[in-house]
This record gives sequence, C-alpha cells and structure tokens, in this order.
Amino acid sequence: MYNLLMIYSGWEGARDSMPLSRVFEYTAEDIVERYRSDAGIRFDDLIRLPCLFMAEGTGPEIARVGRIFEYRVSGNEVVIEYGFDQTVPSLLNSTIFAHKRDFDMPHDFEFSRGHWAVKDVDLFKVLLGVTRSHRQRPRVFNIAEHESIDASLISIMMPFDPVLLPVFETLRAMATGMRLRLRRADDMWDNEAVIQDVVSLIDRSRVVIADCTGRNSNVFYEVGIAHTLGREVILIAQSANDVPFDLRHLRIVEYQNNQEGLVALRDILENRIADLLGR
Repeated sequence: MYNLLMIYSGWEGARDSMPLSRVFEYTAEDIVERYRSDAGIRFDDLIRLPCLFMAEGTGPEIARVGRIFEYRVSGNEVVIEYGFDQTVPSLLNSTIFAHKRDFDMPHDFEFSRGHWAVKDVDLFKVLLGVTRSHRQRPRVFNIAEHESIDASLISIMMPFDPVLLPVFETLRAMATGMRLRLRRADDMWDNEAVIQDVVSLIDRSRVVIADCTGRNSNVFYEVGIAHTLGREVILIAQSANDVPFDLRHLRIVEYQNNQEGLVALRDILENRIADLLGR
C-alpha cells in the first residue's frame, strides 16, 4: 500500500500542502474506511506508508518516491513535511502512465487532478517490475536519463556540402517564420566528440529532418538514432533512389534544388511540421 500525492506543479521543496477535500480521491472505499475515524482522517497511520510524489501530466514530468515526516492540519488543508528517497531512481510520468494499472491508477483523468490517494499495491514491487526491463545503455555516446525535448527545436541532418546550403537556408527561414529554431550539428560545440553533439541535438529536438541526398552514411546513422529515440523524422531527398531500401516504406518528400523546388519544399514541410506540432 502507498500514498499517491499529485499536485499541479510538482514537488520541489520540503514542505507543501494538500486540500483536505482532495484526500482519498480515487481511493477504494474499504481503504477510506480503514484510514478514517470519528475524529477524522488518521494521518498518523497514513504517513507510515511510502509515497509516490507526482506532478499532473502523462509526459516528461518527473515522479519521485519518498516519505512524509510530519503533518499538521491547517484550516481546510493538510501541510506536510516530506523528503525523497535518494536510493530510488526517479521516473517519468509517461512510464507510470504506460503501467498505470500496475500502479492502481486505471483512470486517465487521475493524471490531471491534484489529489491524495491511497493505493492497495506494493509500490516497490511495482517499481522493480517497471525498471528491471530497461535496455542496456549505449557505449559510444551518452543519452540523458530523462527526455528533455525542446518544443521549439527542429534539427536537420544533412551532408556538409556547399551545394546543399540553399536547402539549409530555406529550412532555417521556414523555421524562423514558424517561430521555431532549426539547428544542425555543426552549429554546436558542446562536447569533444562530434557524435555526442549530434545525439544531444537529436534527443532535444521535437522534429528531425533528414536529407538523404547523396546517400550520406552519417545521415543514415543519425536517422537510425532519431528513430530509436522515438523522434518524429521527416525524410527528404532530391531522388527517392537516395533513400535506403529499409526506409522506402516511409513517406519521403522529394524536392529539386532550385528556386521553385525549394519554395515547394518549404510549403510541404511547413504544413507537415504544423500538423506534428498541433498548430
């Protein structure tokens, strides 16, 4: 059994509060009866349970495991002093949402309302089952433990060829017009290893555009990384023959590297990116 404490903005300090009216929301009635008496809520017993501290949401929000040390009822709220268990890794709300029934959170709308629930499952047993299946991490580059996607960032993977500079300039102007930022790996110098800069850029990007023109092996490698990281990838090429066989089942935007062709490319990508961003 564990306490699920959900608030709008997340748990950052050592003291926070919860409206008394939100305590026991999304809690089975038999559990409510166990922790309620004629005198009110039995907080002395509740704070003995482990706690999962979450912010509202089903995406990149970070959840932590911890405990409540002290409490006091003040008016219509209960004020708690708490701390996180540093031996238990944090996890993303998206991970919890993917395993919501294991956490006894079967209702989607529970992730969008601040409340204090008591769940009749073994929190640590669930955490063990969720985290033990993590795959081996890469050795030739590093990826962050948690995603940190920049919603305004688009990355372009393309050969560093002067002939393709008009393509890059066209796409950068498109991004600026959409109030987005377009970057490519040679814009960056954050790490000693170039591949780490490339991976970091892809990992932070909302959308990745990959120009397969010229069958550049680096671009193909970067497309594989982007697909593995689950990014939205838009493939472009001056000829469909430049796209590897394993990728030809995907939609490919063919273009011509001239004024008319680049205008058409900009229009197509602008519409596609707007759809991906929900604009």
